[in-house]
Amino acid sequence: MTIAPCNVGKGNENGRVENGVGYVQKNFLAGRELPDFSALNPTARQWLDTVATVRLHSETREKPIQAWHKERPSLSPLPMPPFDIATVSQVRASRPCRIPLDTKRSSVPAHYAGQALTLNTSPDRLCLYHAATLMARHTRRYDRFQDVEDPDHPKPLLEQRKKAHDHQRFLRFLALSPRAEAYDLTLEERRLNPHHHVRKIVALSDIYDPQSVARAIEDAFTYEAFSSEYIANLVEQRARFTPEASA
Repeated sequence: MTIAPCNVGKGNENGRVENGVGYVQKNFLAGRELPDFSALNPTARQWLDTVATVRLHSETREKPIQAWHKERPSLSPLPMPPFDIATVSQVRASRPCRIPLDTKRSSVPAHYAGQALTLNTSPDRLCLYHAATLMARHTRRYDRFQDVEDPDHPKPLLEQRKKAHDHQRFLRFLALSPRAEAYDLTLEERRLNPHHHVRKIVALSDIYDPQSVARAIEDAFTYEAFSSEYIANLVEQRARFTPEASA
């Protein structure tokens, strides 16, 4: 089947396009009250089967349903993958691992912070690419001023921060006493969670005099008592002790 080229311009410049729109408005939509879009398709199907496709066309002098059966064998099927209607733009992830879109912000994996990315914006989703690698996907939302975060995206950054805090805390623990390192090694041998005890001992040094905590660590070696509870008990007892008045 040979199709003659047709220059389809704007609706007001092409009478055939405008006539088709007008026919639907006057013969299908006029006078109908549809509660929502879910009722539009079945109503339109009934109108097509009973009115539009069985009428005698004024120009072809043929029913559209008859022309459809003649042309159908010559038509090609639609492609299996849906058409990609995404808008492609270049964005840069901020330091808090976000990319802006309209009035919203969407997260990216932590190690892509500050990097240039490609954003594919579709009506139902957002896809972020680094080079040709898909590294983030979000359901598109149309509410204003939202912060959309994938819980997996900040995990590497949080782990890195936690390790940095743990390292700083351990350095403070080592600075409490010359025997702190040996005390930590014994904790690892005897306790299931040595980091928990180290954290509590450092917290005691924030509440009480660090020298009192250091003295308690020394005493712990003497009595072979390796736990944060023992250190806390010693420090608290000595803090409550009041020496007797002199004569």
